[in-house]
Amino acid sequence: MIITYCRLPDRLKYLIDNDQQYLLKQGLKGIEKESLRITEHGAIAQTPHPKALGSALAHPYITTDYSEALLEFITPPFADIRQTLDYMHQLHQFVYPHLGEEMLLATSMPCGIDGDLSIPIAEYGDSNIGRMKHVYRKGLWHRYGRTMQAIAGIHFNYSVPEALWPALYKQSGCTAGLEVFISNAYFGLIRNFHRQGWLILYLFGASPAICKTFFKSRPQLMEQFKEFDEHTVFHPYATSLRMSDIGYKSKNQAGLKIDYNSLDGYVESLGAAINTPYPDYEAIGVKVDGEYQQLNANILQIENEFYSTMRPKQIAKSGEKPTLALKRRGVLYVEMRSLDLNLLNPIGIDESTARFVEAFLLYCLLQDSPRQGPDEFQINNSNQLLVANQGRKPGLQLNRNGETVTMQQWAHSILYAMQPICAVLDRGSLERPYQLALQQQLAVVDNPALTPSARILACMRENGQEFGCFASNTSALHKHYFNAEPLDDETQRQFEDMAAASLKKQADIEANDKLDFDEYLSRYFAQS
Repeated sequence: MIITYCRLPDRLKYLIDNDQQYLLKQGLKGIEKESLRITEHGAIAQTPHPKALGSALAHPYITTDYSEALLEFITPPFADIRQTLDYMHQLHQFVYPHLGEEMLLATSMPCGIDGDLSIPIAEYGDSNIGRMKHVYRKGLWHRYGRTMQAIAGIHFNYSVPEALWPALYKQSGCTAGLEVFISNAYFGLIRNFHRQGWLILYLFGASPAICKTFFKSRPQLMEQFKEFDEHTVFHPYATSLRMSDIGYKSKNQAGLKIDYNSLDGYVESLGAAINTPYPDYEAIGVKVDGEYQQLNANILQIENEFYSTMRPKQIAKSGEKPTLALKRRGVLYVEMRSLDLNLLNPIGIDESTARFVEAFLLYCLLQDSPRQGPDEFQINNSNQLLVANQGRKPGLQLNRNGETVTMQQWAHSILYAMQPICAVLDRGSLERPYQLALQQQLAVVDNPALTPSARILACMRENGQEFGCFASNTSALHKHYFNAEPLDDETQRQFEDMAAASLKKQADIEANDKLDFDEYLSRYFAQS
């Protein structure tokens, strides 16, 4: 398809007119990837986090998420996405030799679940911060069940190039300080992502089917699906069931009105949810028979409980509330949370996807971003659910600014508008990787059979495989791949040293705790 240029947004036009478009390059990219440890038979591992990997509490790059079996890999941020992906690859190379007979599940939707209690809650030791992390997860269990928390995904962290901000600030004519402008611009990016982030689900969604075991604790939810085979259910046109109502979302939070129009509004509205009691959670109790069941009985225990496709982020100091970190130091980067694991890639994400996502986030930054109206949350959420459940349905219609438009038409307009950005990012490169990534996704928009979700279902049909078998077989291939690719000796030593240092750091934290846990929690929530 021939790409035609749309009118350039004011920010991009200003940069080009002043020969400053090169400032769009060098944004920092980091990736977080979750993966369940499973046995060779496909069941969720019941073993503790391998000690050779270090402390899940204190290791900067290898930790756990909800479950003791849910590994989380975290890369540092790099300007060159290849360095980010290389680091993620090295993390896997280090981890796999320590898994024994276990392997990492290649899919976002978990398999091998034998009810909620088969999913072990993560443990972080005896320190106050370690206990807090565990109790928070107990609270999630009581509120939503453990099964939902075993879902895995990719988080893409992006920090706008520091050198770009003064140019955009000058173009804006903003009279507030630069730090205020930066936070406002990040929130503009987030609003635009909420409006158009359904595109990520269509292009990269890789969870069109689910093992029936996923519904053992919630059998009534299975009734809405069609049967793929004896052990698998699906939606025929689904792209990312992980991002649907049965996946990584919470109906309990549907009534929350989080303000994305400003940093102050965001912090205030999220803080209100953390401080507002919720009758259903009060019925659970906080400390029952001397044991904490949750951190509090409010709508949200802490900020991380709010399930959002994108979060504004600032690096929090030890023991500092995330909202306070934002309030004190502004937005540093955004965390995009809507990517499924690409089970066709051993580390769950490929370079083309990462480059497309970077260009898409810049597109969201450079476009005009009106303030979010009172009805917009519902519209955005509805569009996302439609694409998650029916994204490949011919003629699927979405709501764009109150008007009905086909998903394909809207997707084309976004991709056309991204072309100048990709061309800028490719300056100086003969390979043109960003424009090639864009062309690949144009082909996917024109042919839904090329989407990961369609390819997964086609592969399952061709091989006569249920989803669980397909996931396990793919996971075994990834295990073989990494075990055949050992780390070089120097990198191996570096990761071994980090693991040892993290264990010592956890021991030091535990040895230096002076407060009892009740007082620790009281002081944590009293921060202002």
